[in-house]
Amino acid sequence: MADPRHTPLHADVAVIGAGVIGLGIAHEARRLGRSVALIDPTPASGASFAAAGMLAPVSELHYQEEDLLDLMLESSQLWPSFVDGLHRGSEDSGYRTTPTLAVGADAADRRALADLRSVQLAAGLGVEPLALRDARQREPLLSPQISCAFDIPADHQVDPRRLAACLLAGLAAHSPDDSSWVSGAEDGFAVASRAHGLLWEGGRVAGVELESGVYVLAGETVVANGLGASRLSGLPDGLSLPVRPVYGDILRLRVPDHLRPLVTSTIRGMVRGVPVYIVPRDDGTVVIGATQREDGLSASSNAVSAGGVYQLLRDAQVLVPAVAELELLEATARARPGTPDNAPLLGRVGASNADIEGLVIATGFFRHGVLLTPVAAKIVGELMVSGSADPRWVPFMPHRFESNAPVARALTPAGRTTTKETA
Repeated sequence: MADPRHTPLHADVAVIGAGVIGLGIAHEARRLGRSVALIDPTPASGASFAAAGMLAPVSELHYQEEDLLDLMLESSQLWPSFVDGLHRGSEDSGYRTTPTLAVGADAADRRALADLRSVQLAAGLGVEPLALRDARQREPLLSPQISCAFDIPADHQVDPRRLAACLLAGLAAHSPDDSSWVSGAEDGFAVASRAHGLLWEGGRVAGVELESGVYVLAGETVVANGLGASRLSGLPDGLSLPVRPVYGDILRLRVPDHLRPLVTSTIRGMVRGVPVYIVPRDDGTVVIGATQREDGLSASSNAVSAGGVYQLLRDAQVLVPAVAELELLEATARARPGTPDNAPLLGRVGASNADIEGLVIATGFFRHGVLLTPVAAKIVGELMVSGSADPRWVPFMPHRFESNAPVARALTPAGRTTTKETA
């Protein structure tokens, strides 16, 4: 089935998309002894590049998202072992287990956070009120005007840019003599091209066609390219991947030496009903975010909203007035892939009472991509090894929004695709 114009690449696993989800899955596949072709022209430059990296299953609890909470808690528990398995190069992942502090600006914010705590406690989550004196002793630069504070010990953080660098370094840490080396790929794994679509053979997915026309032939293909997933050609007939862009503005600022540390914990605040967070980094910077909008302002580019920047700086200063003295280094906007129920599309695609072989979907992680990286990697790894995953994750199957089961395709000798019901 190879295109006679090009020499195909061969890998055990083809991963489309090198955000943190795709990188984590590639890392797990290599850990399992598979060779990996990671397909992305600009790894870790999308939503992962802008992400604050909060590992916050407790703070991120939303009403009527119980299944998602279970997935987040599972992934949170996997983070220590996931980090232990990363490549140890010139820098680490920036994983920090310092607790999160939730604070409110006024009485209405205090009531809102107290109401949320009731829901969190009902779900068995640990959120403890702090006396304002104790909160300011822990974080001296907090405003004396805050109305409440809650300690969330289980919510941690990681630096997504450093995490991506560690994962890429780990994937590159092999040689042409290793069975993991993919001939024709940069460093034996990286394919700096966009995926055009899926290749099919005998009713199963057999790899990826690149925009250049090159084929990447693989036993397993993982679609993990966020918003680009729905635009791939060759998806199973009847399957749509309902991902939508949800834009967010995020700021990075340098803390002057005389103010360091600005904060030691992640601060998740509520200011006049609007959330804002301040995340400290080991390099003396902080991340402030994040707005959320679906107004199409950045539909064709990652344009930053002036109003969003103003809002973030204004609200962050209400909680930590010294923010006004920081140096603004970067304002970034990226689109996160949201789904109708805000939960990921994760797993194999079912068709006619059977799964389509050779295909795994891992997209639509919205605001939880960094947090869910270890569990997404584990689930995909289990699918590669045993063909099945934990039944707890059935609610995240990628075809759950379809009224009709998708059908597989068969590749004709000329490379045209025809539909074919799977058994």
